[in-house]
Amino acid sequence: MPADFSPWRLSVAPMMDWTDRHCRVFHRLLTRRTLLYTEMVTTGALIHGDQPRHLDFDAVEHPVALQLGGSEPADLAACARLAERWGYDEVNLNCGCPSPRVQRGAFGACLMGEAALVADCVKAMRDATSLPVTVKHRIGIDRIESYDFVRDFVATVAEAGCRVFIVHARNAWLDGLSPKDNREIPPLRYEIVHRLKREFPQLTIAINGGIKDEATIAEQLAQVDGVMVGRHAYHEPWSMADWDERFFGEAPNGLTREGVEDAWIAHLEALWARGTPWAVAMRHALGLWNGTPGARRWRQVWSDHKLKGLPPWQVQALATAARLGIATVS
Repeated sequence: MPADFSPWRLSVAPMMDWTDRHCRVFHRLLTRRTLLYTEMVTTGALIHGDQPRHLDFDAVEHPVALQLGGSEPADLAACARLAERWGYDEVNLNCGCPSPRVQRGAFGACLMGEAALVADCVKAMRDATSLPVTVKHRIGIDRIESYDFVRDFVATVAEAGCRVFIVHARNAWLDGLSPKDNREIPPLRYEIVHRLKREFPQLTIAINGGIKDEATIAEQLAQVDGVMVGRHAYHEPWSMADWDERFFGEAPNGLTREGVEDAWIAHLEALWARGTPWAVAMRHALGLWNGTPGARRWRQVWSDHKLKGLPPWQVQALATAARLGIATVS
């Protein structure tokens, strides 16, 4: 990758219940360069829970970052060491999630009101690992819409050594809005993120929030160092197929939807052979044929519960026949 391309130039956002290891394997079939993030994992889950279940990943997922939720510096340091031991490329601290469950744990977006604590967390993590330690945050909390608030947060955390900030360009309203509403109702203010980049040119500033097409990605890359895409990447996965060429200067990859589907079925077959139901992974790929004739019929076959007991290759044959409008003999 050319030296002038930041590792954070393009990434897929950490999304709870979505960006699990199977989702990331699927996304990696479409783009080799885009940075992928895990779902947020709490420090408690790692320290007291099943570490392999939370941390294991496939080598094909690189570059891949672990996102942590927590607010105790010592716990975060311990989890940062685990991230390095497991082979992740980055460890990220969540300072942006507004969900009530996260607030009860005193982390996520509410940490923006405790910049000094976040700085302590970052310092502890940086002392514990050689991995890049990054922070994902909002531009404000509740009705605090002052630029000074987010500027001072970034300045304080940067003093602790953080050099990469991924900024969701909306406030997080901690009372009265669901996590879904928090992704849609607080207004997007991209200009705040652009101003951060101008004021902190030495920092890597990536933008997140409401980015739904490749034209917007290109527009934002003219203003900041990186773009993090969330639901657009998940729901319209084929859009990622030309990201390496368009945004990283790679040669055309020659991908076809048929080829990606075949590679994905190989992953499902490997799961099936190990006794893992393929449906736990297939849900992440249901958008592969979006926008093409027969896509709805293809999705319907893969979503048919009566077919869950068949091996993936058989369901693929039925789904392809349905997509192409070919009658099958029952």
